[in-house]
Amino acid sequence: MEKAQVFLPLLGLCFIFLISGVSSATFTLVNQCSYTVWPGILSGAGTTQLSPTGFQLNPGQSIPVSVPAGWSGRFWGRTFCSQDSTTGKFTCVTGDCGSGALECTGGAAPPATLAEFTLNGAGGLDFYDVSLVDGYNLPVLVTPQGGTGAGNCTATGCVVDLNGPCPAELKLMSTGTGGGGDECVACKSACEAFGDPKYCCSGAFATPDTCKPSDYSEFFKSSCPRAYSYAYDDGTSTFTCASADYVITFCPAPSTSVKSLGGQYAGGGSNVSSLMSSSGISTSAPLPFLTSLMISIVAVLLQ
Repeated sequence: MEKAQVFLPLLGLCFIFLISGVSSATFTLVNQCSYTVWPGILSGAGTTQLSPTGFQLNPGQSIPVSVPAGWSGRFWGRTFCSQDSTTGKFTCVTGDCGSGALECTGGAAPPATLAEFTLNGAGGLDFYDVSLVDGYNLPVLVTPQGGTGAGNCTATGCVVDLNGPCPAELKLMSTGTGGGGDECVACKSACEAFGDPKYCCSGAFATPDTCKPSDYSEFFKSSCPRAYSYAYDDGTSTFTCASADYVITFCPAPSTSVKSLGGQYAGGGSNVSSLMSSSGISTSAPLPFLTSLMISIVAVLLQ
């Protein structure tokens, strides 16, 4: 009896540690592009930093990333990346995070398509969106898996190629990316291109009443109606789920989604889940030490 009084509280404490060590969600990053993408991950202030924060994702590859409860942050895809053979410095033409390495220590340099998340937020819901506020560099689709929610626990993203039709004044041009000449590799936001407060929703334009959609933000919105097109584009661009996992697909094929009325593909299809194959980065598991400790405690109690 005395043993039970001593060890049962320890057993309960170990159980709590084990539960807290299990990830609250799995994010599967899928590359359906014809080229390599190097995803970057930035965790929000005050939340657990994920590991790794950047990696290579080859065409056709999928990699799961475990995300703990209460996490917030963003994912994006870096493109046209290379490592200097002399200095070893790693850089990307779009979405570069400035670390000089494969893993990131900061956010994406615009323009970049962002997938943003806050897990277990108000009411226990996950809040997520795909944002073009910092511009666009490649198509991204976010699809919840197994979650619940009233009305908008659904896919969102920008799955069309905007680099081709991007207005000339917003185009980010680059040479040496395989196109044989100058090529548009990303589409800037008007804020990035011009620095004007009316486009950046800053200064005298820092409220929803004073910062309104522009012709440039409407270009993004008309092409990708579920994505954020400017800072106060909340009404049609934020989505919520409870207890979901998420698939983030770069360059989603039409067969993985249902064509919406707004001119983009939205809403996950069955083909997305088939891409959720295991890879070199595994999901988190309870700590072996705590598991062994629990077994030892139970053994003592049974003596």
